[in-house]
Amino acid sequence: MNSTKTLIYDGSFNGFLTAVFIGFEQKLTNADIQKQGNLQSGLFAETETIFTNVTKAQRVWNGIRNKSNTAIKNIYFSFLSEQKNIEALLYYYIQKLMGSKHLGATDFSDDAVLKINNVAHKVSREKHRMEAFVRFQLTKDDIYFANIEPDFDVLPLISKHFRNRYADQQWIIYDLKRKYGLFYNLHTVEIISLDLTDIPQNSLQKNSAFTNEEYEYQELWNNYFKSTTIKSRINTKLHVQHVPKRYWKYLSEKKVAV
Repeated sequence: MNSTKTLIYDGSFNGFLTAVFIGFEQKLTNADIQKQGNLQSGLFAETETIFTNVTKAQRVWNGIRNKSNTAIKNIYFSFLSEQKNIEALLYYYIQKLMGSKHLGATDFSDDAVLKINNVAHKVSREKHRMEAFVRFQLTKDDIYFANIEPDFDVLPLISKHFRNRYADQQWIIYDLKRKYGLFYNLHTVEIISLDLTDIPQNSLQKNSAFTNEEYEYQELWNNYFKSTTIKSRINTKLHVQHVPKRYWKYLSEKKVAV
C-alpha cells in the first residue's frame, strides 16, 4: 500500500475528481494533487499523471452527494477558489467525509473541515457580488458585454443566474484575470476566449466598440443616481462595506469615482 504520491491532473474539476478516484483506488493516505504545469514536488517524489475520466469523476461526485449536499457545494466552491494546495486539502476533506457516519463535513473541530467551509463561504459571497455588480454595455454587434476580475473563478457559478435573467438577449461576461468568458447566444452558454487588445473600461472616455445609445443611457442613469443621492445622509463607511471599492470599476453609476 502506498501512503503518499503526487497526482498530476489537467486543472479541470472532472480531472480533480478523477485524481481523487485514483487516490482512493490506490489507498493513498495522502494524495498531493497538483495541476499540470504547476508541479512542485521533491526531487525523489513519486508522481503519476492522471487522465480525466468522466465516468470515474461521476462516481466520486455521486458518492459525495449521497453523503452530503453541503459537502458537494463546499468541495466545488473551494475548488474554484484556486487557493494554493486546495486539492490536497480537499482530498483529506473527502476522505474524512467518506469515512464518517455522522459529522464528516460539519465537524468544525477539524481545522481542515473548518477551512474548507470558510473558503467555500468566501467563494459564495464573491458569486453573489458578481451577480449584483455586473453591468453590461451594448456593443455595435448587438451583444451585451461585461468584463470582470473576481478574486475567485466564479464564472461557472453565475452562468445560470444570467441565463435566466437575460434570456432574451445575447451577452458575454469575460473574466480578464483568467482570460476566458461565457457567451450566451439565445440558446446555450458557451465558454469562449477572446484576444482583447483594447479592454473595455468603465470610464467616462467612450469606446468605439459600444453604441452611442449605450452611453446616452449610462448618462441618464448617472444623472438619476446623482439626483437621488442626499449628500447629508451619505454614510461612506457603510456604503463601502456593502459595495467595496474594488467593484466600483464594474458599475456605471461609479464612472466619476473610478
